[in-house]
Amino acid sequence: MKANKDTIISFVCGLTSIIVLWAIWELTTALGWQYARVLPPPSQFLADFADSGFKIGLGSQAASVPESVASSFFRVFMGLSIGFVAAITFGVLVSMNIWVKRFVLPIVELLAPIAPIAWIPIALVLFGIGNQTAIFIVFMGVFFILTIVTVKLISTVPQHLINVARTLGYKNYQIWLYVIIPYILPGVFTMLRINFIAAWMAVLAAEMTGLRDGLGAIVMTGRNLFNSDLILLGMCLIGISGFIIDVILRFIQNKFFWWDTNQGTSAHK
Repeated sequence: MKANKDTIISFVCGLTSIIVLWAIWELTTALGWQYARVLPPPSQFLADFADSGFKIGLGSQAASVPESVASSFFRVFMGLSIGFVAAITFGVLVSMNIWVKRFVLPIVELLAPIAPIAWIPIALVLFGIGNQTAIFIVFMGVFFILTIVTVKLISTVPQHLINVARTLGYKNYQIWLYVIIPYILPGVFTMLRINFIAAWMAVLAAEMTGLRDGLGAIVMTGRNLFNSDLILLGMCLIGISGFIIDVILRFIQNKFFWWDTNQGTSAHK
């Protein structure tokens, strides 16, 4: 009951703060704020685009706002999913041999600090302008750090769990499959959530390279047309969509990785 009460209180407080911010924004504009043209209130830019059917772009290149939101969701979830699976697979393979780990892990640690946005030129050369580029950027934003976390967490698996599995007759592959991998999954997913913001910003930057749809494309179109309404609409959608994705990731974490939600932090201590 207490957890439900805290959740309701947090929701009400968060909703109240958003309403207050909206009210202040509208009030300052109504009082003749000099920057109202640059920062039009939500009531203005939402009404303008409702009248236009929420179509962004020109002619055959126009994309609806729902289409752009769906495209960004697809790209970020594909990149996160592929990066999550690939990082765990690669981290497990690296950890199986100490010499492979000693030679390969330093390379991964060297590449991990590179910002996802820095990979955009290479992605454009490899894939051109399209979904593959955006997905690749998200993938690069999470793969290396999740690989490092996977390797670190594998090294923290309690030896007594492995000993019990061997006593029960588990073969090596069964120990990896039923003991080690389940032990590290919650921690790796926690780190995925932590790094989501960087991946989200990366996919938005990738969408600004010429894609016809996506939330990043909305902001870039507004910039090219010097349209403040369009830019602010895109920014609001980016914030709301990012919040929704984080809620979805939190739900997945609590639903499917409920047995331990604190390992991701301990891996970096």
